[in-house]
Order: sequence, then structure tokens, then C-alpha cells
Amino acid sequence: MGFQFVLLPTDLLVFTLIVCAVFFVIQARKHAPSREAWRRVGRQPAAMASAVVLSIFAVIGFVDSLHYRAQLPPVQGEHAGAQETAPVYSSEVLSILDALLTPLRIQTEKTYSAPFARESFQRETVEQADGSQIRTTPRLVYGARHLQEGESSLPDIVRRLAWTPLQALAVAGVFLCVLAVGVARRQGIGKVAAMRHILAGRVELAWRSALAIAFLAALLLAAGVALAPHYHMLGTDKVGQDVLYLSLKSIRTGLVIGTLTTLIMLPFAVALGIAAGYLGGWVDDAIQYLYTVLNSIPSVLLIAASVLMIQVMIDTHPQWFDTAAQRADARLLALCAILGMTSWTGLCRLLRGETLKLRELDYVQAARAFGASTVQILRRHILPNVMHIVLISVALDFSNLVLAEAVLSYINIGVDPATVSFGSMINAARAELAREPVIWWSLAAAFGFMLTLVLAANLLADAVRDAFDPRRQVG
Repeated sequence: MGFQFVLLPTDLLVFTLIVCAVFFVIQARKHAPSREAWRRVGRQPAAMASAVVLSIFAVIGFVDSLHYRAQLPPVQGEHAGAQETAPVYSSEVLSILDALLTPLRIQTEKTYSAPFARESFQRETVEQADGSQIRTTPRLVYGARHLQEGESSLPDIVRRLAWTPLQALAVAGVFLCVLAVGVARRQGIGKVAAMRHILAGRVELAWRSALAIAFLAALLLAAGVALAPHYHMLGTDKVGQDVLYLSLKSIRTGLVIGTLTTLIMLPFAVALGIAAGYLGGWVDDAIQYLYTVLNSIPSVLLIAASVLMIQVMIDTHPQWFDTAAQRADARLLALCAILGMTSWTGLCRLLRGETLKLRELDYVQAARAFGASTVQILRRHILPNVMHIVLISVALDFSNLVLAEAVLSYINIGVDPATVSFGSMINAARAELAREPVIWWSLAAAFGFMLTLVLAANLLADAVRDAFDPRRQVG
């Protein structure tokens, strides 16, 4: 069966961001001070562990950004086969991640079920063979359906998990071999000796921490592969969808909000901040007036009003979108643009203050005296010397933007209802906290995944700040 590749607007921006990241890495490797700063980041175990975690999240987000529409089977009718017709594709837009998680996506129950449960969480009226009716919790359609009546699930889970530690060790061993090749080539030693140095922590970068996180991630992956097709590992939600599947789908939304918003915000912040600090005069006054006015408006109200306007425009023009996924993606892109347009003021103010200091330094004054143009001075002398502030701000703002999406979705002004996100999961689960017994797993899953993403981003941002901020350097 064929398929049709679908390129959503956010997919295009994600691919653009990847190209920019590769270009940044190439440029950083050519610049000696940048190489040394990133080495200082890599020497911190928490930073290396966080980088591995964020890399895993990034891979999941990238795989979820490869979209397609599956080809529908031909209709068997009276004139079928008489002539070839153009292929017809499904209106449902899926991703490669959806294809990989097909068992979790299609195995939908009727309603709530607890993690690893074999019966529904809610009681229902079930008719017996003799015509009588009883109130009981019926068996799940997919969860633990391979077990016989009365058979315990614990021995089956233990049996399926028996080989996962060895599988995780194999993955970690491959990662260790790859690292050993690089270390051996760099230090001019044997590969076995390089492995010993990595495991003992006697290398320049904290590869031992990265290796430990890689082993833990491989262990979780092996456990998921072994159990997810047979059990709902994190339970199901109100409409019976697998919570693990929803949590993995929410990763792309969080990454898109955190990265694309920054991509939209940076040009405004950098250009206006440097222009205000270097040019001064009426340019400085106008830019200060602009971000002061924006800061005086409550950000939640401004974002809510903008999102509602965009939503009304999308609802009144359904002909703009061929599929529901394109409509949801348009609202996600609009949310990124709105957050970007309202969050550039802080970085702009920082860059203005730093540029005010830089323009008075000797090398800038000398360049001006030798007749260098304003554009040359800004490009060669000002911009490279404020990039550490830009990098630090980007790293610190990422986690704030991920949390902002959760808050906005919690108050129903975030992403489209068709888009899965941590905020929408929390919003859907909040009403169930008042039940008795409490339905806790949807909220716990969203909170756990979001905490992992935000904590890793914060730890890496702290390491980047310590490495790139000149005021934190100790001699």
C-alpha cells in the first residue's frame, strides 16, 4: 500500500531548525573559544546526562514530524479493474511515530483502565448467559487479553521483562564501543584502554553519565517493546486511548512550542536590541517605548485575545485546510507566533544593555574611527560579543515556553483539541481528581514526561550559562 508524503508548516520549520543546528555546530567547531566553552559544558555530568535525555526527546519529536497519508484500497465495484484510476488517500494524517506505535494507537478501550489492568476501571451492567444482569468491571478488549480467566498478570510481566536488562546492556555496549573509538582516536590509545578510561571517568567529558542515562533509556525502551503491545502500561484515558501513546505524542508539541517560538522570537529580539543599544537617539526611544507598552499588557490576556482571534479566523475559513491535521497544525503554528511576538522583550532589553556597554569599548571606537560602516561594526564586533547572552537566554527560555503551553492548554486557549499536548492531558485529567477512587495515571504520566523534559532543559541551561557567561568564569 502506498502513501502520500505530507509536509505541515511546523514540519518545515522543524527541518529548518535542524539545518540551523547543524550549521551552528559546524561554526562552533571552527571557533576555538566556543569549542572550549562547550567542553566546559561537557565536563559536567548533569549536563551530559541532560543532553542525552534531550536528544532522545528530539529524536521522538523528529520521527513524529514525518507525516504521510496512507493510500486507501481500491473500491471493488462493477467497473473495478476496467481502467486504472488515480490513487485515493486517507484524510487521516499520520506520522512515522504513529506507524511505530500502531498497537498503542489502535487498541482503544471503552473508557478508563488503570496501568497494567485487565479489567475496566468503571463498573458496567453486564448481561449473563441466563439473561440476568450484574454490575461488574468487564474485561478489557485489548489489555491483558492473552491471559486466561483467573490467570495472574504478574508472572507474565516478569517473564516478558526477563531479557530487557541484557538488551539494555547490549545497547549501552554499542554506545560504549562508539565512544571508545572516538576517545582512542583522540588520545592515541587502544580501544580497550579507552573503554576503561570512560568507565572510570578518566576522560575529558563526562561520558560515564551519558552512558548511564543511555542504559536507563534502553532499559525503558526494551520494557516498552516487551509490554506495550499486551498491556496498557500507563492506563487509558476517558475515551479509552492509551496514555503512553498520548504522552509520546505530546513530546513533539512541547518541543515545537519551545523551539519554534524561539526561532520566531530571536530575529526581533536581536535586531531591535542591538539597534537600540548602538544607534541610540530616537531609535532607542522608539524601541524602548514598544517593549515597554508590550510589557505593560498582561501577557496571558494578550495571548488569550490573539489565540481567540486566530481560532475564529480558522473556524470561519474551513476551506483553507484539507485535513483536520492541517487545521490543528495551523493553530499550533499561530500559537508559536503569538508566544514569540510576546516573549522577545526580555532578551531585547538584555541585548540593549550589553550593546550600550560594548559600543564604548576601544575596539569599537577604533573601528568607527577607521571608517567602518554601522552594519560592519554590528556584524563583526557587536553581534559576536552578545551571542553568549542569546545562547543563555534561548536555553533558559525553552523550559518556560514548554510550561507556558501547559498553562495555556489548561485554560483552553492553547493548542487545538485535535493536537495532543501535556497541557491538554492535564486539562482532561483535572476533573477526575475529585473521583473516588482517584484516576491519577493520566495526570501522573503528563507530569512525569513534562518534568523530565523541563528538568533536563533546565540542567543543561544552567551548565550553558556557567560555561558561556564571562562573569561566572573563575580564573
